[in-house]
Amino acid sequence: MPKMKTKRSVAKRFKITGTGKLKRSKAFKSHILTKKSAKTKRNLRKAGLVSETQEKIMKKLMPYV
Repeated sequence: MPKMKTKRSVAKRFKITGTGKLKRSKAFKSHILTKKSAKTKRNLRKAGLVSETQEKIMKKLMPYV
């Protein structure tokens, strides 16, 4: 049976932490930044974690990462 293919778009967007959770970058920080406060923009820099319900789906899409 052939190997499963990794969805490259998913592999580029997520990293796996040491405990096996998925780390992601936050949305809404690419443009229209003038109306956002400095506190909001600073918090958008931090990484977020994928929710448990979505995590199972994402791990199926990247089986070898």
